[in-house]
Amino acid sequence: MLLKDYSEEQIKNLIDIIRDCVRENRYTISLEDNKIENIQFIEEYNINEKKRVDILFYLDYKDFCYGLQNLKDGVEQNNLYVFCIQRELYNFDNKKELVDIYLKFNIICNEAEEYRTLVSLHKRNKPITYLFK
Repeated sequence: MLLKDYSEEQIKNLIDIIRDCVRENRYTISLEDNKIENIQFIEEYNINEKKRVDILFYLDYKDFCYGLQNLKDGVEQNNLYVFCIQRELYNFDNKKELVDIYLKFNIICNEAEEYRTLVSLHKRNKPITYLFK
């Protein structure tokens, strides 16, 4: 289910949490077997650690699309947050491309109230709408 009832302030606060997680290396890119799109994207555009940080750290609230209810058992209380950004990246053939990057964040807070984020990132593969554009 799509969730679009967010204010600019809520998304700006969310981005601050994401940036803190990136700055403090408390984020993980989903690379399990069922996340083949993430693996292919990282390989196709040689998304090294520096590029990952750049992509994640320079989000803007206008890049926010919508939230999703998490359907995984045990973490249903965590909403997922979808952004789509455009970046110039070099592909496998070393040709520059303007790429729409689909980013989905699962923000997790532990008992010590410390945030961690799980990130899915790949080429946009479905239509999206922006909440603030």
